[in-house]
Amino acid sequence: MTKIIALIPARFAASRFPAKLLQLLGNKEVILHTYQSVVDTQLFDEVYVVTDHQKIYDLIESVGGKVIMSIETHESGTDRIAEAVKDMDIDVIVNVQGDEPFIQKEPLEKLIDLFKSEHVQVGTLMRKLNTDDLAQNPNTVKVVTNKNGRALYFSRSPIPYQRDESFAATLYVHLGVYGFRKKALMQFTQLSPSTLEKTEKLEQLRFLENGIDIYVAETQYTTIAIDTPEDLEKAKIFLQKK
Repeated sequence: MTKIIALIPARFAASRFPAKLLQLLGNKEVILHTYQSVVDTQLFDEVYVVTDHQKIYDLIESVGGKVIMSIETHESGTDRIAEAVKDMDIDVIVNVQGDEPFIQKEPLEKLIDLFKSEHVQVGTLMRKLNTDDLAQNPNTVKVVTNKNGRALYFSRSPIPYQRDESFAATLYVHLGVYGFRKKALMQFTQLSPSTLEKTEKLEQLRFLENGIDIYVAETQYTTIAIDTPEDLEKAKIFLQKK
């Protein structure tokens, strides 16, 4: 049997919105919403929050949740979860960002389904891009895949470029939820940041530049990630409607 766990990296500091995971969303903190949403999917053998800060650690522990304290300095959330799982006997790790309070079962189930194929080492998600504003926004990462769902490239620029206006290809937004086989995750931490990764500031390009394929499942899920105070206000409105 494959043992599948979810890890939620929860870094306290954030350049655009410090301590965002401890902000109240309704009657509980953002990180608690995310943790409970992942647990409620009932897809995982275990769900952990991995944090670098005592306040987040104490909060998760206070509700009976599973939490791991990591060292403070990590280049990425991927490195943080790799530290957390290095001594665990597990097969597949799903990385859900801590600022995704409304994450749903459907996209996570599609991500897990990728690993029914033994040759899949890394998986992630995408959805169709639906507005021109998003296409031009460098904070919205785009992805192109081959016919078998293997990622060809991720970029902050609109890809593919529409050279012929008589033909418009579908653009896809990358959703930053990942699944890894443990071996691939640990291999990632041994690789130096790659040229494309440093250029685009996208760590998933480290896998591609080193010949590790990433497979992508399509979902209709529209993420509401909280990166700024404005995002938090939008999330509050969404929660009220929900």
